[in-house]
Amino acid sequence: MKAKWLLPVLTLFLSACGYNTIQTMDETAAAARQQIEVQLQRRADLVPNLVETVKGYAAQEERIFTEVAQARSALLGARSGGNIGEMANANQELTGALGRLLAISENYPQLKSDQNFLRLQDELTGTENRIAVSRTDYNNAVRDYNAYIRRFPAVLTAKVTGAKAREYFEVTNAANREAPKVSF
Repeated sequence: MKAKWLLPVLTLFLSACGYNTIQTMDETAAAARQQIEVQLQRRADLVPNLVETVKGYAAQEERIFTEVAQARSALLGARSGGNIGEMANANQELTGALGRLLAISENYPQLKSDQNFLRLQDELTGTENRIAVSRTDYNNAVRDYNAYIRRFPAVLTAKVTGAKAREYFEVTNAANREAPKVSF
């Protein structure tokens, strides 16, 4: 007689524990994070082509080329390291270096009209937009996941399964939050 009511109660308890929802939300956040990494890689892959195009016109700007190369290397290193905060900071560093590189084009009218340069600049702009969308999607997935694992009864399941809050994709170094200032 006791077994009759035990199965429905156990089924109700297990369906309300939130384990499946936690796993689904965690996978959604992981997929969104992977999308950020894909876009960061795409951006890093575009940079050498852009640098080479600008180099042809602006050979005396070697310092900026070095900064861009170092920032790109830092981004690729952060991406392979997997720390989302380091990726955000490295991305911000590359943004500043690219801003300085693109500012060079103002001094070289022939460069500004070069079709290869214009195409690369458009691709870079499109990639920046994709990174922004991916970052928003990831942060939304992390927000939903983090909020869910703190609510009852999912908080109990999260503790039992070891589910931890995920880190947002945001710049953690306050100095990197300012827009780069370019002067010639």
